[in-house]
Amino acid sequence: MTGRRGRQSKSLHRTRIPVAIAVGVFLGCFFAFFFPYSVLSPTKPPRTTSKSTPLQVVSTICESSEQLNQLKSQLVAAMEKNVELKIQASELTEKLRLAEQGKDHARNQVLVLGAQQKVGPFGTVKGSRTNPTVIPDKSVNPRLAKVLERVAVGREVIVALANLNVKDTLEVWFNSIKRVGILNYLVVALDDEIFKFCESYDVPVYKRDPDEGIDSIARTGGNHAVSGLKFCILREFLQLGYSVLLSDVDIVYFQNPFDHLYRDSDVEALTDGHDNMTAYGFDDVFDEPAMGWARYAHTMRVWVYNSGFFYIRPTLPSFELLDRVAGRLSREPTSWDQAVFNEELFFPSHPGYDGLLVSRRTLDFYLFMNSKVLFKTVRKNARMSMFKPVIIHVNYHPDKLPRMLAILEFYVNGKQDALESFPDGSDF
Repeated sequence: MTGRRGRQSKSLHRTRIPVAIAVGVFLGCFFAFFFPYSVLSPTKPPRTTSKSTPLQVVSTICESSEQLNQLKSQLVAAMEKNVELKIQASELTEKLRLAEQGKDHARNQVLVLGAQQKVGPFGTVKGSRTNPTVIPDKSVNPRLAKVLERVAVGREVIVALANLNVKDTLEVWFNSIKRVGILNYLVVALDDEIFKFCESYDVPVYKRDPDEGIDSIARTGGNHAVSGLKFCILREFLQLGYSVLLSDVDIVYFQNPFDHLYRDSDVEALTDGHDNMTAYGFDDVFDEPAMGWARYAHTMRVWVYNSGFFYIRPTLPSFELLDRVAGRLSREPTSWDQAVFNEELFFPSHPGYDGLLVSRRTLDFYLFMNSKVLFKTVRKNARMSMFKPVIIHVNYHPDKLPRMLAILEFYVNGKQDALESFPDGSDF
């Protein structure tokens, strides 16, 4: 019995060893298959295999196409944003320029433009009609800038445009200026003949650079055509920072006009009116009997400013005035420059039209006299004829040269009957 039990124990012991080995191999295979990296590590390292299945390749291509489309969309959006930013930068630059031009005005009227003000006692409140001048820009025309530095006085100058057609009246014009002792005047010669003519008489003269659009009118144009050019040409003077007293050449000077300006408005102009009502305005009642009780309609009337003699300051409203008039004359070649000039000055804002914010002053019509006032009223009154005006503009009469010479005889040489042979109006 004892011998048999010992043999069985040895046999069982030998059987356990292979079983243990088999279990160990099984467990090793199990963990190698289900946990190939580590039982303890929760993270699985990235695969480094270089081979991809077809499904993975298609997925990668689709993802790349989507990313490309997304990048294209982002690029288009960025380009559109860039355009918007450029527009905003341009607008800000313009606002900055305008702010620079108006900074002096802002300093002077900070209370008006800033916080609200408390109104003062009745009758003491005054608005401002004096606009600030622009910053001079010499780069606009360096050659003209040098001429004006030599000619202008206090950044003011009398300017006249002339071609060969007005040579005789031009000579009377500048001789009357010289006699008064005015130094700050300049002739803008519209042809070579007038340029040489002025140089021969030691008259300050300037000839513009060639411009076929202007030169063709300047060489052959009549009074009205040449008169329309001034609105284009004056712009450069104002851009250079100068106030200009624009003068036609059918004007005789007896005093220095700069001694009689107010300089509180954008424009101070000679009137075509001949008395207080027509020159400064009046209530004109329109009668329409068919309206019965409401037959009388009140209207406001004032005679127009003369576009041949006005003082203009270099302000933003003045530039807008010149640009509007010049623009309309280029689009409406049959329009009269004086009519357009006054329409832009006086027409109020209304649907489809923004009126100009130009401050204006009417010059004293006895100091700055038109020829209707002289021949219809003044010469017939002994007391009034003793009064010496600043200038007389022969604007109402076509026989300009003989009347200019007679005016000089009357006021300068004292010839009392010098004006008697002329009719109030004209013979034709």
